Amino acid sequence: MTGIETGFTGALGLIVLVIIGLAFVLYLVPVPLWIAAWASGAYVGLFTLIGMRLRRVPPGTVITARISAVKAGIDISLNDLEAHFLAGGNVVRVVNAMISADKANIPLPFKRAAAIDLAGRNVLEAVQMSVLPKVIETPKIAAVAKDGIQLIVVSRVTVRTNIDRLVGGAGEETIIARVGEGMVSTIGSASNHKSVLENPDHISKHILSKGLDAGTAYEILSIDIADVDVGENIGAKLQIDQANADKQIAQAKAEERRAMAVAAEQEMRARVVEAEAEVPRAMAEAFRKGNLGIMDYYRMRNMQADTEMRDKIAGGDDGSQPPTRS
Repeated sequence: MTGIETGFTGALGLIVLVIIGLAFVLYLVPVPLWIAAWASGAYVGLFTLIGMRLRRVPPGTVITARISAVKAGIDISLNDLEAHFLAGGNVVRVVNAMISADKANIPLPFKRAAAIDLAGRNVLEAVQMSVLPKVIETPKIAAVAKDGIQLIVVSRVTVRTNIDRLVGGAGEETIIARVGEGMVSTIGSASNHKSVLENPDHISKHILSKGLDAGTAYEILSIDIADVDVGENIGAKLQIDQANADKQIAQAKAEERRAMAVAAEQEMRARVVEAEAEVPRAMAEAFRKGNLGIMDYYRMRNMQADTEMRDKIAGGDDGSQPPTRS
């Protein structure tokens, strides 16, 4: 009885080992995927599938992409697909982009598609945009004509992807910036804002003639003016600001001249006070030398009193009394 149990346990363990080994083999060798590739005409050897497992390349992703390419009539080697996956690329997206480009008669070799994908751009979206152009709406751009009137313009730029310049070419931001610069220069060179409102298509024609898509990943097909609004009178506003500035400068210069005049007046008054201070000294010196007598002094005082009285009468002070004459 003990021997029977031992044999049963050993057989059970052997079965478990066989199941584990079979599961491991099936993991290394995806037989359904191998059969699908063989039936699709994209044959892959069993040892190649095992090597992909060992290189940590998912066979399902790479083989499925290769099957799609073969069915679309595009020959892509398995090594190129593995290399692109190991480099961090999106194998399925690259293959789908090549299939879309082939159907649209757009030349797109695998190396260029892989380079675009590794550069961080969506190669499938780029191919779709090359077939179906995209419309980019610019933000509101303000420009001033020569008559000083501000115009606010919104435009729609129709672009198509340029596959040849997709790697290293500038993006949508550059297109928007160049179109905005062209609008500002075109409106700024207009004689008046009315001519721009009458013929807004002159803006798009002038911008297109400059070749703004040079060095970018897009080709500009058309530029359409969506909206033109009249803004502020910038010229009048600048003139008002200039007039205010000139007024402040004139006021500052007038205040400077007034301050200089006040200073000159105060200086003259100081000189008068200084001269009046010398009069008593001169009179005292004249008394000492005998050049001035007491009667002369009284006559001078009477003359001063008369002068003060006349000044008060002229100033309207009727209540004042003239001094007594001696």
